[in-house]
Amino acid sequence: MVQKFNYDLDYKQLNLRQHPEWYGVGKGEQGVLLVEPYKSEILPHWRFKTPPVARESSERIYRMFLDYKEQRDFVGMDMARKFLQMGYTRARRYTNHKGGRKYAEDGSVLPYQNDPVKAEAAAIFKKKWEEAKSDPEYQQMKKEHESRYPSPS
Repeated sequence: MVQKFNYDLDYKQLNLRQHPEWYGVGKGEQGVLLVEPYKSEILPHWRFKTPPVARESSERIYRMFLDYKEQRDFVGMDMARKFLQMGYTRARRYTNHKGGRKYAEDGSVLPYQNDPVKAEAAAIFKKKWEEAKSDPEYQQMKKEHESRYPSPS
């Protein structure tokens, strides 16, 4: 069972490297811009403007994923995985909608586009995201984390 992500914690004051028991995986990218110290470590490397930038960024974040894995730091691995996923989803949004905005101020859906440059950037991130989430050691550590620190009911 997937742990719930707890939005009630004061993440600015918490160090989840020291307290992994407070980390709930959640769904998708939940908490990606909250959980410290990982947000501050990974965010400066997260870029997707062009395919070369996306390639450099995704490779750097994937190396961080591997470094966290070597340190047996599941929370760091999962946060790196979330940043890779977010690289894909944000680049897809920019592929489909100029400026990355899906809705106009009045709530209407903005025109759809197909930006091939952003689509390529998204594909680069997707490949690294798939690599991270399918890593057998990551999957095992995720099961162990969720078993050791179950979500409160």
